[in-house]
Amino acid sequence: MTDPLRVLAPAADVLVVGGGLAALRTVAALREHGYDGPVRVLGAEGLAPYDRPPLSKHLLDRTSPTWLADDLGHDLDALADEVHLARPARGLRLRPGGGATVLTDDGEVTSSCVVLATGARAVSVPGWRAATLHTAADADALRAVLAGGPRRLVVVGAGWIGAEVAGVTAAAGHDVVVVEARSTPLAAALGEQVGALTTPWYAAAGVELRTSAPVAAVDGTGVGLADGTRLSADTVLVAVGARPATAWLADAVPLRAGAVPVDESYRVLGTSGPLPGLLAVGDVAVRRSARHGWVPGGHWDEALHGPDVLVRRLLGLTVDEPETVPYVFSTQLGHDLTMFGLPARDDVVTVLGDPTGSGWTALWTRGDSVTGALVVDRPRDVGAARRLFARDGLPHVALRGPDVPEDLRTLLRASPAT
Repeated sequence: MTDPLRVLAPAADVLVVGGGLAALRTVAALREHGYDGPVRVLGAEGLAPYDRPPLSKHLLDRTSPTWLADDLGHDLDALADEVHLARPARGLRLRPGGGATVLTDDGEVTSSCVVLATGARAVSVPGWRAATLHTAADADALRAVLAGGPRRLVVVGAGWIGAEVAGVTAAAGHDVVVVEARSTPLAAALGEQVGALTTPWYAAAGVELRTSAPVAAVDGTGVGLADGTRLSADTVLVAVGARPATAWLADAVPLRAGAVPVDESYRVLGTSGPLPGLLAVGDVAVRRSARHGWVPGGHWDEALHGPDVLVRRLLGLTVDEPETVPYVFSTQLGHDLTMFGLPARDDVVTVLGDPTGSGWTALWTRGDSVTGALVVDRPRDVGAARRLFARDGLPHVALRGPDVPEDLRTLLRASPAT
């Protein structure tokens, strides 16, 4: 049985641009689903695919990359016909009949089917002399600065990466200060109401947190805040987010908030519809979703599972499973956080449990629809939260009145299936 969202006839060849998780999973899915045509890969870092989350979560206790060949069992060299991991893409030229030509430093590579999987890059601020953390090389450089005894580290940004690095470095005996321009940690990801619940974690972990503290300048000796305060530092880490790695595309394809827009089949969307023979997956893409609207690609599950959907659509195979739910896992400052869904800024927040106790859950709702769930230090509820989104559409749960459930398990028992 073929799928109505089939992209095109089986491609004569496939070129995957990128060398990370999404690229590796795309190549593996092609072979798993029976594609036997030529597959080529162009990467930029010169390293075999590795897992990025451990770079921050295990900055100091894992001094070499977590190779995805070991974790996932995929041998990229065995699966692809050509692998060039130190040949970065510099430009893209669409072909009139479909597919594209990728420009590199030493020539051009043309394919009838090109998959963009170039991931993201850490945001840096021009003129700031500071480290970032997104690649294995970044992690090596930061570890080298922190080696040899206690150091003073200033982290700019109290988001996922900033909190993770602050926790592991403070636990190792370093003097850590985190400065955040917003009024609470994780405000961009969770909103200020929920983000505020994480504020006490910093002092408990031995980290100084300064919120509502915009940074004016960073130099080789520290950070200058907008209010004139000066924070000395042996090194400064700027952790203010990541952006899709799309600069190399120039104006070859239209972008949406800096990302490559794709449909439910991961086909790249042009001004008048899908561009034939051009797909994108992972951090570089933003996916059109019937459940959440537009889903940014910066979610680990999107890079892990999205390529399988892409390949099955490409080959005309059926996709029966519900779409992948946005997912984030973080270990920070002694706490485990698991996030599902994609809440909006004006969604209503309900906190289940005691945030000052041993664990709690936050739910975001829009009307009677649950748009997001954050589970903190409740391992038993992570599976329940995942099941909440394991269906098409947003789950519906009554959260008003005197019968508001006390925890997520009660909520799930009380909620009807959609």
